[in-house]
Formats: sequence, C-alpha cells, structure tokens
Amino acid sequence: MQTIITSSRTRDTIILALFALVVLTAPLWGTLIGAGYPDLLQKFAIFGLFAIGYNIMFGLTGYLSFGHAAFLGVGSYTAVWSFKLLSMNAIPAVLFAILLSGLFAAVIGFLSLRRTGIYFSILTLAFAQMSYNLAYSVLTPITNGETGLRVLRDDPRIIDTALGIQVEGSPLSDFFGLTLTGYPGFYFCAVMLILGFWLSLKIFRSPYGMKLLAIKSNQIRMEYTGFNTRPYLLSAFVISGMYAGLAGSLMAITDPLAGAERMQWTASGEVVLMTILGGVGTLFGPILGAATIKYFENIFSAFNEQVLQQAFDFLPPTLTDLMVALTRPFVGEGWHLTLGVLFMIIIIFIPGGLIEGIERIRRLFSRRRQPPGENSPGSRSHSPREPAA
Repeated sequence: MQTIITSSRTRDTIILALFALVVLTAPLWGTLIGAGYPDLLQKFAIFGLFAIGYNIMFGLTGYLSFGHAAFLGVGSYTAVWSFKLLSMNAIPAVLFAILLSGLFAAVIGFLSLRRTGIYFSILTLAFAQMSYNLAYSVLTPITNGETGLRVLRDDPRIIDTALGIQVEGSPLSDFFGLTLTGYPGFYFCAVMLILGFWLSLKIFRSPYGMKLLAIKSNQIRMEYTGFNTRPYLLSAFVISGMYAGLAGSLMAITDPLAGAERMQWTASGEVVLMTILGGVGTLFGPILGAATIKYFENIFSAFNEQVLQQAFDFLPPTLTDLMVALTRPFVGEGWHLTLGVLFMIIIIFIPGGLIEGIERIRRLFSRRRQPPGENSPGSRSHSPREPAA
C-alpha cells in the first residue's frame, strides 16, 4: 500500500512539473502557432483558471451552473476597488477577490443547492442575471454602471500613500514594483494557473474528491445510506466560485477595469463550452478547452473580407467570390458560428471532449505498435490437454 501511495505521489509530481513547464514556456511554443504575444497568453491562463474551478463543480459533482460569471464579475470589481482604496499591488487585490467571491458563492450556493438538476441550473442563471442587472443599473455608485469601474490617478490608495509610492501616468497594477503588463503580467497569471492546477490535482486525488464523484454517480443512494451530501456540494460550489473570483481579479490586474459585461450569461455559457469541449471531469480538459476557444476566437475574429480575398486569390475570380461569400459568415464578428460547428463536431464524434480524442489516438497508435504475440487479439493459446484419469 505504501508503495502505491508513493508511486501515485511521484506521478502527480511529474504531472505538475510537466504542466508548469508547458505553461512557463508558452511564449516559446506559442510563437510557433501565432499565439506568442502576452494578451492572448494571459487569456489562456485566466480562462484556463476559470475553467479549472468550474470543472470542480460541474466535472466532479455533475451540477451544471449557469451563474459563474457572477463570481467572475465580483472578483473584477473587488480587485479594482482594492487598487483604488489600498494599493496597486496585485496581492491584496487577489486575496480580497478570492474572499469576497467565496462569500458571494456561499450565499448563492446555499440558496441554489436546495434544488437539483435543471432547477439548480435555472436558479444559478437567475442569480447571475440579477447580479448583472444590479451591477449595470442599481449599484452604479459601486460599479459605475455601463461605463465600468476604472482606476484613477487621484484615488486614495491608502497603503501606497503611506509608503510614499507615487503613481506616474496611468495607474497600472504591480507586484512589489514590477509592473504587470506584457510578459510580466502573463507570468503572474501563469503562476496563479499553476497553483490553481495544483490545488485541483489535490482535490481530484483526495477522499474529498472521491466523495464528490460519488455524489455525481448516485447522490440518492448516498443519501439513503445516511450520508449528508449538502456540505460537500456547498463547499465545491464555494471553491469553484473562488476560482472564478481569482480569474476575475486577474482580468482586472492585467487591465485595471471592471465592467458589468463580465457578469453576463454569455460568460457563464462560455466556461460551460470550455469545460465540455476539453473534457468534463478531467484534469487537463478544461484548460485545453479554454485555450482552444480563445485561440480560435483570436484567429477567426481577425479575418475580414480582404483577408479572405487574399486567402482564395489562387482560384478563378468567380470561385474566389463564391468562397468568400460562403466563409464570410463564419469569421470576423460571426466567428461564433465556427465555434458552434466545432462544438457540434466534438459532441457528435467525441462526446468526451478533446481529451477523449487524444486518448483514442494514443490507443490507436499503441495498438499498431504492439507486436503480434500470444496475448494479442486474435491469437489463441494452445495448451496440451491432460489425459483423463
């Protein structure tokens, strides 16, 4: 047993080390696919973190929430208020965003988890839309309404003022003097992503994670045995909300602005797509799904009619015009159609997401490399039969 535990810990350490290596070297391999610039890499890290947290709720318990954008917005607003009132240092902003989003998730989860299934999903969607409308119109003294909450030069910033730190130009977030823009901003988000993945790995491997999976498998049977599932579901919901709040704070750190649009239902739907596209309940699936969606968004949203004309100019003029007319609705502002087609293909052919597709390819190549032998499929073991007594 001790050997098994040690082997499992070693494997998890290797997984974490490889994941950290891939994340930290993203500017290098990202350049090869046209994604090596900081803004896109920051999106990979932030939305990957958002999807990791969402997967803890949806992937482990099976409870589908359509309201996680509310926690994303709470994290953003909290971070900006931390910049305005306390300091431009990112650490207080992150800590307060995690704390307040966790408290907000505890309230919404306490009320929403009284129901299951589609009723739970509708309740979370309702709370998210209520939060969006409050931020957009009712709570304008706190959120600045449709204009959005911005950091200004004349904000009090009590801690910075006490330490004699002066702001020159537009206020930008920093990490003890290191301005978090460009690649420093990405690496700050990358460290948060690695820490978030490490915590997710610990949850997946722990008895707590096994209980969440048991709830997903058959919650009614667990309740019949006298097991109280409610605290586990609420704690998973709160942890998931804290991940979303952390992602929201990172959005404000890389761009000191918070707006109500981050709390719209479309943001909640996007993280659902990321998780399903990558692979629900898997460690790497949500991160892969988030990176895939943001990568395709970056590519296809940048296409316009002129780019399409250049792409098909090797064809005769009539065919060029035809191809441009056919592909124009799927690029530019209509890139969501491409995302929809991609999502349909994944769901139809590999319902387990991209991780399942990768696993199928791995099994296919492993079967092809397996040499024929006695234990291979189709072979039959012939052993001499003993004569009857």
